[in-house]
Amino acid sequence: MAIELRRVLISDEVDPKCVEVLQSHGIEVVKNTKLSKAELLTEIQKYDGLIVRSATKVTADVIKAGTNLKIIGRAGTGVDNIDCQAATERGIIVMNTPGGNTLSAAEHTCTLIISLTRDLARAAQSMKEGRWDRKAFMGTELNGKTLGIIGLGRIGREVALRMQSFGMTTIGFDPIIGADVAAEFNTEWMPLEQLWPRVDFITVHTPLIPATTNLINDAVFSKCKRGVRVVNCARGGIIDEAALLRALESGQCGGAGLDVFVEEPPKDLTLVQHPKVTATPHLGASTVEAQSRVAVEIAEQFVDLAQGKQLFGAINAPALTNALSPQTQPWVKLGESLGVVASLLTQGPAASIQLVSVGAELEKAGSYLSAAVLAGYLRSSKAGGDAGVSLNLVNAPVLAKQAGLQVTTSSLPGPLPGVSVTLSTSTGQTVQLAGTVAGGNPVLTSVQGSQFTVPASLSGPVLVFSASPSPNLLPSVIDAVGKSGGSVLGLSLSNPVNSTVYGVLNLSALLSNGLEALKKTVSTVNQTAL
Repeated sequence: MAIELRRVLISDEVDPKCVEVLQSHGIEVVKNTKLSKAELLTEIQKYDGLIVRSATKVTADVIKAGTNLKIIGRAGTGVDNIDCQAATERGIIVMNTPGGNTLSAAEHTCTLIISLTRDLARAAQSMKEGRWDRKAFMGTELNGKTLGIIGLGRIGREVALRMQSFGMTTIGFDPIIGADVAAEFNTEWMPLEQLWPRVDFITVHTPLIPATTNLINDAVFSKCKRGVRVVNCARGGIIDEAALLRALESGQCGGAGLDVFVEEPPKDLTLVQHPKVTATPHLGASTVEAQSRVAVEIAEQFVDLAQGKQLFGAINAPALTNALSPQTQPWVKLGESLGVVASLLTQGPAASIQLVSVGAELEKAGSYLSAAVLAGYLRSSKAGGDAGVSLNLVNAPVLAKQAGLQVTTSSLPGPLPGVSVTLSTSTGQTVQLAGTVAGGNPVLTSVQGSQFTVPASLSGPVLVFSASPSPNLLPSVIDAVGKSGGSVLGLSLSNPVNSTVYGVLNLSALLSNGLEALKKTVSTVNQTAL
């Protein structure tokens, strides 16, 4: 399941190695860091991929203008400058390089923590101005102090390990990483309400989301020790800047190290110029090593995706992440095909889809199988939103949710792997399908509980029909296909259930003269290309 990437636009400054890696794998690259918003809207439609850092704002209108876009990559960690929701709805993968900046950001955080203990910025400036103010810069030791780390991911972990070497006690909070993982790097996990009163220093390492916006505010400062120091090398807005200024003025906060700001560059310099603030211009990832690393990593991630090897660093494609291996791709195809067949056999929009996977190898396949079924169903039923949007494993779950389609998945043990799908419509109709993979190809094993004696191939042009059992059914169907200008490559017929049989014909091509002749022979008939 490779993604076609012929042309990639790089609109922000990245290390030249990014271009080299892409070009060495046959991908055409255009680097233009001077595009205005209007120019970007015109230019983006020419490209399959876009690579940015922080400067380019990939808004919904940019994404909509990128009619050929398949992937947006940020050479860095956060994706605040990318409208991930808009990208997801259009089936565009958004990825970043989650590990590339880790060491540089952690080291910069530690630098600011150390700087705050000795007021290094002001002390250095006083020397440049010809003063010798030893008494004005009495410092404190880090040894024995407690550091509170909000966000215990890659960067938080590295900060903890480094500051422990100074004799600091590290405690922290993370909504995802639990106490057992935190204990592995000698950090005590605790709820925020218990953490605030204990800390001498606070450092934040979270994304900027609604739950973390203004996370450290007036109420938090009031719960901390007087003189607590704070550091933010993550995202501007996690610390309430107005509350921080009030805490600095009152002495409740003894100092702040800030590398990021709500507005960058900040127009209001009140906070930046405060004597208790050490400020840097978003330098957390600004090292030669980090910039080289993220440039190479994002290029390699693009290449891996183009070659169908793996999907690493994806922000919005959990289903696709597990669907790229050669072992899973036939099952993805099966899921899509079952979704298409379900659409052919139903009338009216689906209200719910229930998917059951059978067998150990499909035990954890629910996410990509359900996404595949949804992609096939929405694509075939034309219920997936804008006609110009390509339906795939990225956007199908989102569009299904927006349409009010309820999806449930479960798994069962069994000696042979397989997938069953039950689709119910808003009008009360229910269709049940089951299939598996044989010889690397998807096959249909039953419809409405009616088993196929020989599983029906779900590849290429197919015609699906239902009819009353009759000795003349197969000759009549084949004769009708011939009269419609088609030829049959394969035919599978199910056993009768409730006086109905189901058939799947594999055709050399879709019938161009319509299905009028067939409609005289069978109860229902539809054709499609799988």
